[in-house]
This record gives sequence, C-alpha cells and structure tokens, in this order.
Amino acid sequence: MSTDSSHTPAPWSQMLLRTVSELKAQADADGAALDSAVHDDLRRLFQAATTLERQLATAVSDSHHDQMNSLAAIRGYAEMLQEDIGAEATVLGDSLARLLRAVHTAHNGADTPPPAPQRRTIAAEPGFILAVDDLQENRELVARYLSRSGHLVVTAASGAEALQTLTETDVDVVLLDLMMPDMDGREVLRRIKEHPEWRATPVIVISGSQDMDGIIACIEAGADDYLFKPFNPVLLQARIKAGIERKRWHDREEQYRQQLERNEKFIRATFGRYLSDEIVTEILERPEGLELGGDLREVTIMMSDIRGFTTLSEQLAPQHVVAMLNRYLGTMTDIIMAHSGTIDEFIGDAILTVFGAPQHRDDDADRAVRCALAMQAAMAGINADNRAAGLPELTTGIALNTGSVIAGNIGSERRSKYGFVGHPMNVTSRIEDHCEGGEILISDSTASKLQGTYILSNRRELAIRGIEQSVLVQRIQEADHG
Repeated sequence: MSTDSSHTPAPWSQMLLRTVSELKAQADADGAALDSAVHDDLRRLFQAATTLERQLATAVSDSHHDQMNSLAAIRGYAEMLQEDIGAEATVLGDSLARLLRAVHTAHNGADTPPPAPQRRTIAAEPGFILAVDDLQENRELVARYLSRSGHLVVTAASGAEALQTLTETDVDVVLLDLMMPDMDGREVLRRIKEHPEWRATPVIVISGSQDMDGIIACIEAGADDYLFKPFNPVLLQARIKAGIERKRWHDREEQYRQQLERNEKFIRATFGRYLSDEIVTEILERPEGLELGGDLREVTIMMSDIRGFTTLSEQLAPQHVVAMLNRYLGTMTDIIMAHSGTIDEFIGDAILTVFGAPQHRDDDADRAVRCALAMQAAMAGINADNRAAGLPELTTGIALNTGSVIAGNIGSERRSKYGFVGHPMNVTSRIEDHCEGGEILISDSTASKLQGTYILSNRRELAIRGIEQSVLVQRIQEADHG
C-alpha cells in the first residue's frame, strides 16, 4: 500500500470537517439536555469524522472505499440523530441538517441540497438479519438502523465468521461488504449461493466500490441487490423487506414440499400394506390411475395355499391361528415383493399374485417360477419357528399359469381395487386344487414362456371342473444349474 505525501484533500473535505466541528460545539453546549442514546450516537458520529479526517490526510490505494465507509457512518448517525431530536433541539437540528448537506456534497461531488429527510415508512415483517463487515463502526451502524425497525440483527467481522453463523442459525437476509481481509465478500457470496441450504437466502451487497464490472459479477454470482455507501436507509429497508418476503415464500414452499414428501411416504407406507409398491406408484404418479377400467395384459398368475389349513384352524385357539398365519403371510409377502410380484389379495390362507401388471417385464414367467421356488424353500424356516412356538408344521401348494386377463381398477366410484379378471385366473385356482404339499405345478402356457432352464417332471393332463378342455401341467422342483 503506497502513500502519496503530495496528496491534496478533496474540496468538500474542509467544509464537511468544519460542519462537524460546529456540530460538536453545539452538542457540547446542549449536552445537559441530551439523553444517553443521543450522546452515544454523537460519540460514534465524531469517531467516524476523526477517521475520515485521517483518511483524507493520506492517499492510499483503497482510500475511496474507506472514505465511503466513514461518510456512511457520519450520514447514518446524523440521520438517526435528526429523527430522534426532532423539533426539541432546533439549533442542534440545524447543525445536523448542515452536516447532512455537507455529506451529500461529498458523496455527489456538487454543492446541491440533499433530499428532504425521509421517515422510516417501510413496514416490514421483522426479520433475522446478518450484517457482515470487517469494520466495527459499520456493523454497529447497520445494527442500530435495523434494530430500530424491529429486526433482529447479528453481525460478523469476517467471511469465516459469517459462514459459521449461517451454519448455526436460519438467517433471512445477509448484508455483505465486499472488501474484507482474508475472505472477501465475493468469496462469501459464492459459498452462500453454492450451499444447498443457504442458496435461497437473499444477499444484499453494500459496498463503497462503484466498479461496474464488480457489480455485474456480484449480480451474476447470485447477489439479490447492490447498494452503494453511504446507503439510503429507506432504500435499504425496502430492499430488506423484499428480501424477507422472498425468504418467507421460499421457507413456506420448502415446508410445503417437505409436507408433501411426508404425506407421500405415509401414503406409500400405509397403502403399501394393502397394495403392491407398483400399484401405489401407479396411483400416485398417474392421476388416471384412479379411473375405473382396465386393459388386456398377458400375465403369469401364482396362487399358493396352505394344505389342510381349515382343519388346523379348527384345532387351534384363534390367537394361535392368527400368529401362525401372520408369520407365514409375512414371509411370503417379503419374497413376492422381492421378485416384483403384485399381490392381488389374501384369501384366508391363500395368496393370489400376478407377475406382469401393472408393469410388464420380459421375465415375468421366470420371476414367478423363482418366486415360487423361494417360497417353498422358506417353509423350512417358518416350520422351525412354528415348532419353537409349539405350533404345527405347514405345507403349501403353489400353482402357476400364464394367460391374458383384464387388469385395472375394478369396482365402483366409492370403492374399487386394482384387480384382474379373466379365464386364466379361474384356471390357476383349479390347478392349485391339485397341488400336493410342497409341490409347484405350472401350466404349459407358463412353461412355454420360460427363458431359463429348470427341472420339470410328471407332465400330465388335469380334468378341471367347469372347464371343457383339459390342462397340461408339470411339476417344477428347482432351477437347473448344471
């Protein structure tokens, strides 16, 4: 940082400093009549003027930025003092008016009258404001300004401190100085806008720099606004009001989005107990999924049933029957869902499942077979638990059949279900009647669709009640890994 000993102070400087001296003399004369808050603001104003005088005496590379900081502090405290004392101290009020005129001249470079004092008429919802500036006098000024309007203000003396504050609190608006040591305002802005939880927080840059390229860079980086020092307090409050409103809208939208996500999770978890995940997805993601009707689908149907369950249920206490049935159905449901099967319904101890609707896959028949094999293999564990609980062992029969059915919403406008209608459904039920315990029977229509290699045996014709033509079935025992 270089110093120019031949530097000549700006023409406005002598008038401004002379006006400050007049104000100080008048304040000393009226001292006994002024309250402590006015004394504090006057003290801060005179401190800023002393700093400005020192800056004017030395030319340095960033002197304009520093002078704008000092002028902002002088203007800010003068405006607050002018508002506080009102007509109760006419002479002091006149001194403040002359000082504000001198600040206006210093800032605008011409001896023109400043605009009439503006009262704080911006009605804004109180917000939580973070003011970031490396200069203490700037932080104090902004905090005083905004606290008088009902805002809660926290300050940070560095970029690192600002980021730490954002991790600990939910901030509505950030007021950010650009020229700070270590981490400058541009880097702080970049990190805020790249953070997923902070990027919606409005950032208002307040700087003494009027470099147009820098302003454009800040706006492109995500800054919501850019104000020059010394800033207009009414304009600042308007910007803050707009920022708070944007943040509130974002927070409400985020809460609404989270509520929708919670509702959808609840719906999926609740209805997933009654419908398959695919059906729930079909209903939630396609509004027409609730409409009555259906379409023709080729599916592989699986029906499983506990052998002799009616007799068992007559011999056991109801609570034991329910416990045994829930253990069985819970295990089978997990296996079916793992193989992407659609559970149509539980019919007592029977499970009716379809592979191929609402979503068709090329391996529907193979998944149905693998699912049936896994269900029979799981019976060993179920029976081990039954024995440990003093309950009887179970055996199941499983039938598989492939054919075209109508798949869709069946019922009425008041009550409906996603279900399946068609001749193949009845055929599957009749095949299941012929299954022995531990046996899986598949129809020729299913065997012809298999892509994998399996061990099939005991091919035979079944004469099925209510169906004119006989049905060819085979027993499938396990996948052939050889």
